[in-house]
Amino acid sequence: MADKRDYYEILGVGKDASTEDIKKSYRKLARQYHPDVNKAADAEAKFKEVKEAYDVLSDDGKRSTYDRFGHVDPNQGMGGGGADFGGGFGDIFDMFFGGGGGRRDPNAPQRGNDLQYTMTVEFKEAVFGKETDITIPRTETCDTCHGNGAKPGTKPDTCSVCKGSGQQEVVQNTPFGRMVNRRACTNCSGTGRIIKDKCGNCHGAGKVKRQRKIKVRIPAGVDDGAQIRMSGEGEGGLRGGPAGDLYIVIRVKAHEFFEREGDDIYCEVPLTFVQAALGDEIEIPTLTEKIKLKVPAGTQTGTYFRLKGKGVPRLRGYGQGDQHVKVTIVTPTSLTDDQKELLRQFGGLSGDGSDGQEHHESIFERMKKAFRGD
Repeated sequence: MADKRDYYEILGVGKDASTEDIKKSYRKLARQYHPDVNKAADAEAKFKEVKEAYDVLSDDGKRSTYDRFGHVDPNQGMGGGGADFGGGFGDIFDMFFGGGGGRRDPNAPQRGNDLQYTMTVEFKEAVFGKETDITIPRTETCDTCHGNGAKPGTKPDTCSVCKGSGQQEVVQNTPFGRMVNRRACTNCSGTGRIIKDKCGNCHGAGKVKRQRKIKVRIPAGVDDGAQIRMSGEGEGGLRGGPAGDLYIVIRVKAHEFFEREGDDIYCEVPLTFVQAALGDEIEIPTLTEKIKLKVPAGTQTGTYFRLKGKGVPRLRGYGQGDQHVKVTIVTPTSLTDDQKELLRQFGGLSGDGSDGQEHHESIFERMKKAFRGD
């Protein structure tokens, strides 16, 4: 027994490790070395080593005995039957990779994989919705063999080695009892079936790759990052199993004039000093039309006005959000001497104007595009 590694060393934990620490380390190593995942030549041996260490250290009684006697079994020679370390690859694989406990029927119907597709839409397309066609590559059930992989007129045979279970059992005697490991049958690759005459269309896979055109309806009010689930439009299932689902992830392009926060729309419009001081009625572009907005005298820069119901249609519910209009007062930069004198008399402000002029032009340019419906 001198050549056996220390169980604590195998799991990478100290002798004072808690049960939870041992379990956490075991789960990590079991994932790393499971033969169905790790194809390295020594993966199976390492997996067995990890499992043997865990079987002992996770049991308080066995751990206490191991701490006292090491790898020497104190019950040897006393007629003790030892413990049967049941379970193995199949059970561990189920626990880590989605199994529901117990052995899985390799010939049972299997649901197809889900697919994800990213769709980029324009700002107003997200607001008002749209219908469009997309083309996605996916696997579908073979029409020739109807998914069983066999040539028409024939059918798969039950594997003579595993009798259709898809698993082989390997029994190994250890100092602490008999270990029964289950692994995928090497004769049928875990399918439980042998296909002698393979389908000429799918070559025994039961599925074929195809390009499929799908009509997608983008609902009005959808926002960036939203997902649309299309049931049954994913990968085809196996052996009569249902198809997976298609998830469409929405990406919304930015708009030059409008910004969106939830169901509300925000925009910025320029005002001259005179409009802000004396008041005015200005035209504002919305998502659907142009409307008049009354600006009261004495309006300050940065003031917001709310246009009720001019926002985005609510995706879940009734009505629409609001549009919020921020006014920015643009300081004039080219004044005559008379204008300057009048402003001084009024107590107005002067400024260098360069940044204001650039901002003024930028706002007006965005407004032009919004009026055009861009």
